Amino acid sequence: MTVVLDGEHRVVRAGKVRAMLAALAMDAGRAVSHHDLVEELWPNRHLRNPRNALQAHATRIRKVLDRPDTGLSASTLKAVPNGYLLDAPPERVDARAFMLLVADSRPLLLSSPDRAVPRLESALALWRGPALLDAGDGLRCRSAAALLEEHRLAAHGELAIARMALGDDLRAIAELRPQVARNPLNEHLCEALMLALYRTGQQADALALFRHTRQSLGGELGIEPGTRLRLLQSGILRHDPALFTSAALRRLHGLHGNAADRALR
Repeated sequence: MTVVLDGEHRVVRAGKVRAMLAALAMDAGRAVSHHDLVEELWPNRHLRNPRNALQAHATRIRKVLDRPDTGLSASTLKAVPNGYLLDAPPERVDARAFMLLVADSRPLLLSSPDRAVPRLESALALWRGPALLDAGDGLRCRSAAALLEEHRLAAHGELAIARMALGDDLRAIAELRPQVARNPLNEHLCEALMLALYRTGQQADALALFRHTRQSLGGELGIEPGTRLRLLQSGILRHDPALFTSAALRRLHGLHGNAADRALR
């Protein structure tokens, strides 16, 4: 959790202050109730005077956001009836900016991949590590972190689709390999990498990836690969020419889009 003000990075050192600011930032422009903030900062605990505790943390947040020459902090963090509101445009919060860029790119993946690629590259460039890593263990921040991670993985898959739509399968492979290595149970990324490998003449590697994914799913979760992955393996084994067409990318796009939409809901 870092605040950048006029190019100056301001570290938020106190854990509870970070958690409160993170909870407000993830809902920038919308009020968060005292009750929800208390549950986020002190889950399952009874405080004698929780509103005083929140007020003290709000004061510390304002000091972080303060511009001494203009005194704009009071308009950035607002006390509203029964809660607080961080009055900042969503695009000024990296997590929200990431989500907006990914959403903007999704309709362009196949129709205008040259426009989708820079949006997805900009979105992924906002990541500097696990989301909300130091924002505490409250339900709001942990849920937001899980959602953001789902969309990060989906964005890598969608960037690969856009690369393949532009004929840059080799770059798609280079970008997908480390993601698949770190997320061996993610069948969506595995399918994208298998397809890219096959389209570049690496049939043996594509089939080896399927076997490795099958072993990982069986060993970790006790399940078999899903229907989509098995159908792709079958298509590779029989040298299905459709795997070189835009229809294969449309199917892959539908898979990633549906997964991302489920994560968003």
